[in-house]
Amino acid sequence: MAEAPTASYPLSYDVEYPGELSRWLIFVKGLLAIPHIIILYALSIATGVVTMIAWFAILITKRYPREMFSFVVNVNRWGANVMSYVLLLRDEYPPFSWEPGQYPVIYDVEYPEELSRWLIFVKWILIIPHIIIIYFLYLVAFLALFGAWFSILFTKKFPESWFNFIVGVLRWQLRVNAYANLMLDEYPPFSTNP
Repeated sequence: MAEAPTASYPLSYDVEYPGELSRWLIFVKGLLAIPHIIILYALSIATGVVTMIAWFAILITKRYPREMFSFVVNVNRWGANVMSYVLLLRDEYPPFSWEPGQYPVIYDVEYPEELSRWLIFVKWILIIPHIIIIYFLYLVAFLALFGAWFSILFTKKFPESWFNFIVGVLRWQLRVNAYANLMLDEYPPFSTNP
């Protein structure tokens, strides 16, 4: 399993670099992930409801209810596992589980003891610069993924620099998501680094 990177930001995301990937799985990973995608879609509706409840809880108590926080982190972890599979970063079929350590992907968020009750009103505005930059990063990541598809087809290898770039873009996106979804008050860094 991948080791958790030491990071100053309270969200950790990393994917263990694979030595070799299947050249045939790249044709069917999207189809094989459909059961996960259906379950995650239903869970995303539940996380939306939890986030709405958490908004009021933070406004009143300055705390994200711990069980609700854990639920959202777990759903996000499951989604990170599936995303890593679909984006060709891993070949192992992701488990139908959100338990940490069952897949070579790390996703974890430190529980904040207290959150700002006033930031919940403006976080969606504060992430606009991130959204603009991430949009362009995703365009480059798509090109890297396109090239990696052919690289895997012919060499069974995902070019490591492209792999690290895509993982970094996903890390940035996950940090922004956690901030926007009221899980953290620390403003996400403009960085793909761990």
